[in-house]
Amino acid sequence: MTTIRISSLDDISAAAHQFIENMGENTIFAFYGKMGAGKTTFIKAVCEELGVTDSVNSPTFAIVNEYRSDTTGELIYHFDFYRIKRLEEVYDMGYEDYFYSGALCFIEWPELVEEVLPEDTVKVTIEEETDGRRTLTF
Repeated sequence: MTTIRISSLDDISAAAHQFIENMGENTIFAFYGKMGAGKTTFIKAVCEELGVTDSVNSPTFAIVNEYRSDTTGELIYHFDFYRIKRLEEVYDMGYEDYFYSGALCFIEWPELVEEVLPEDTVKVTIEEETDGRRTLTF
């Protein structure tokens, strides 16, 4: 288990860099945390550290956003399943094409689609401390 502590937004790039160093060969990362815990903000920082220069934002209405690293050409999918009402919506969007593509997948609100997540999905938990700091474990 790896733990990364984020004291403030000033530390987020360093935390994202540390996260990337510990990703290993894994490609599917499920981000768990309460509303406002910082899932989107952290995924944005990770994408920026990976060389994405496009605007990274939550795909709440689109369900998935696609990014490409300008430095490596690596494809990154960013999911937000918050608005999913039925698992059939995930089947209809062709989730397998994304999850099994070999591309990086960062998933917000994975608890709504857990039964279709690949076995090797890395569970990432972001918790907000009482002083505003964030603790990330995976």
